[in-house]
Amino acid sequence: MKTFYTIILISFLSLSLFSCKEDLVDQVQTATIKGKVVRRGSNDPLANVKITTSPTTNTVFTGTDGSFEITDVPIGDYSVKAEISGYLNNFQSANLKNAGQIVSIAFEMDDDESLNTPPSIPELLSPVDNAENQPLTVQLSWKSTDPDTLDVLKYRLMVKNNLNTDVLEIKDLEEPSYTLENLDYGVSYFWQVAVNDGIHDDVYSPVFKFTTSKVPMNRYHFVRKENGNFFIVSSDETGSSFNLTNTSYNSWRPRKNNNSGLIAFLRTDGGNTHIFTAKPDGSEVFKVTGIPLAGFNNLELDYSWSTNGEKFIYPNFDKLYKINKDGSGQELIYTTTDGSLISECDWSYDGSKIALKTNDYNGYNTKIIIIDMLGNILKTVATDTTGGSGGLNFSVDGKYLLYCHDVSGYEDNNYRQLDSHIFLYNLTDDTVRDLSVESEKTNGTNDLDPRFSPNNAQVIFTNTSNDGVSVRNVMMITITSNTESERADIFSNGEMPDYE
Repeated sequence: MKTFYTIILISFLSLSLFSCKEDLVDQVQTATIKGKVVRRGSNDPLANVKITTSPTTNTVFTGTDGSFEITDVPIGDYSVKAEISGYLNNFQSANLKNAGQIVSIAFEMDDDESLNTPPSIPELLSPVDNAENQPLTVQLSWKSTDPDTLDVLKYRLMVKNNLNTDVLEIKDLEEPSYTLENLDYGVSYFWQVAVNDGIHDDVYSPVFKFTTSKVPMNRYHFVRKENGNFFIVSSDETGSSFNLTNTSYNSWRPRKNNNSGLIAFLRTDGGNTHIFTAKPDGSEVFKVTGIPLAGFNNLELDYSWSTNGEKFIYPNFDKLYKINKDGSGQELIYTTTDGSLISECDWSYDGSKIALKTNDYNGYNTKIIIIDMLGNILKTVATDTTGGSGGLNFSVDGKYLLYCHDVSGYEDNNYRQLDSHIFLYNLTDDTVRDLSVESEKTNGTNDLDPRFSPNNAQVIFTNTSNDGVSVRNVMMITITSNTESERADIFSNGEMPDYE
């Protein structure tokens, strides 16, 4: 009987112990780990990132917004791991202390540069290699790709030429294109592009070459004004043009000489007016004169080439000088006998005579005379006229002289002209034709600065309102055998034209 009670007691205790153990298992406490995974630097969310814990619990993957959540994680300390191809593994700690606790963590993933691919070799698109006759403004374009779409590509452009040792380098370009401006005529340019993704070394393109067009043989040159300075424009018959001189200098009165291959012009230098020359593309600017041009108004002064392009004649107050184009051989060849100022001169094609316009210190009391190379007066074309005059130019055969004169006779302290006409003077029979009347000049305007065309069949000149502030335009009169010459517009916003 005692044994029976003992067995019953042991069984009861065993059942009680098992029941207590089952109650302990049911009482395990859990918490939640949640968070977000982004790319370091840009904070862009990363999807499909694998999230695991140590000790091991559940494995989850981030959604499209980069977020994740691990539930029913037993209380304890964990190391949480984030991993995805292309990025370095990242670890964060999570300390779960209380049941139902939510612990938030954030992962900032760094690129795994060992898996990053460098960008492709830049492909140069335009201009194509060995392209010729390119304009003086050229847009370069290229392309490069990167399999790692999140990489930011930056480009470096390098340009050299066969003219000098200059190297143009443009860094940190974000777009695969760049516009080169103010190039030189007839020069070969070599260009190369390097691309960088911020991770690898630069990747270089091949070197391409292009050549700009040769210097155009423009026959028209005239003057425009910008920011208070005159600059010279070179143009062809279609109006295609470029700036021969820099707008930061005050340059005017262009004169081209085909025999010398140079274009001369006046420029302010050290407060004085001097003759300069340049090549037809505006390069190799050279100061010719030592003694400056001078007179009552620097903008009214004019000079002349010799036909062979070796010498100049030019005025300095009451004196006329001759000088070689290289600045040597300065020579005084004429001085006025009455102290009047020489403002303009023109040298005949055969070099035997010179036309001079003289005036007083206000620009008036004008005389137009023809002298020989010894200073002897051969002919007086006009004398003691009232109003402004100028624009001397011989015809090729020396039989005619162009000049202009304000027929209104108006005079003031500003040398304003009200009705300037162009006259064609016949040096053989002393007859005069008024080309402005023949071509029906508009009332209230002035015709100024006339020059013969190369074949003497036209006259190119400036026309503008006599108000002194309106735009000036370049026009042309076609000379006919009767008295009905025709005029036409050539260039807008231009003056002091030359046609060679």
